[in-house]
Amino acid sequence: MTKKALVTGITGQDGAYLAELLLEKGYEVYGLARRSSTSDVNLTRLEWLGIERDVRIVDGDLLDLSGLIRTMRDVAPDEVYNLAAQSFVKSSWQQPILTGQVTGLGVTNVLEAVRLEKPDARFYQASSSEMYGLIQEAMQSETTAFYPRSPYAVAKLYGHWLTINYRESFGLHASSGILFNHESPLRGIEFVTRKVTDSVARIKLGLAKELRLGNIDAKRDWGHSKDYVRAMWMMLQQDEADDYVIATGRTTTVREMCRLAFEHVGLNVDDHLIIDPELFRPAEVDVLLGNPQKAKEKFGWEPKISLEEMIVEMVEADLKRLGK
Repeated sequence: MTKKALVTGITGQDGAYLAELLLEKGYEVYGLARRSSTSDVNLTRLEWLGIERDVRIVDGDLLDLSGLIRTMRDVAPDEVYNLAAQSFVKSSWQQPILTGQVTGLGVTNVLEAVRLEKPDARFYQASSSEMYGLIQEAMQSETTAFYPRSPYAVAKLYGHWLTINYRESFGLHASSGILFNHESPLRGIEFVTRKVTDSVARIKLGLAKELRLGNIDAKRDWGHSKDYVRAMWMMLQQDEADDYVIATGRTTTVREMCRLAFEHVGLNVDDHLIIDPELFRPAEVDVLLGNPQKAKEKFGWEPKISLEEMIVEMVEADLKRLGK
């Protein structure tokens, strides 16, 4: 029988790539999407991948438990991937309550809907490396202590521990992926990697002259979203649910990432980069570096796309977009 998957946040970067992967594997894919009064559901990322007509969009919101229960009952999914969140760290300081409700309590609502209507479904929670915050170990693993440094990270930590609690309390097959930074051409423009590649394309095409950033000495462990959604699926194929760090094991400064992007189009980063103090975080996360050894040993996951390949892909995609 054809498996069915329900993906919250399907219109985002990870949701789109995960939908593509699941469709390739023969799943029926349902995507929970929140509508607004000003526009229809934004399917831009699904359209970029050419799969917008292959996904069944279901109206829903993480804050509406009754709606989630009905969706769970109607779809009866075999697998549930909770990717929806208020996911922009900077905005979480301006909208801490909303972030807590959606990114934190929203996980409770999805888990409750699963528990009440489809307790045999396998559940995936998108946890975040931001939970490590002020790092307690040079390389972060599943056993590293958490020290969140933003309302977003605190909310993610709530969802992470609640997933563990529902697994232990109710026997749900509920796993969390502690995902380190992962990017792609589908990344939102507000995130630093996409901000960089979009600006590089604009400068190359004569549409802009400068790139303004905050702390360019911050270090991140960057991978490609395609690799990371593959890990999500692999987790739910395991006999036992568990939590896994998904990372490349390599950390790079924002400065070096910028250099790679500018170098690809034959420009010098120092001629265009401006440091803007207004763009610094209230509480910075200086270094993130993940240890993915457990995922490699348990189910053989390894990243296939390097940082250099990813940045080139993103710059080329932005040149293509802007060239139109």
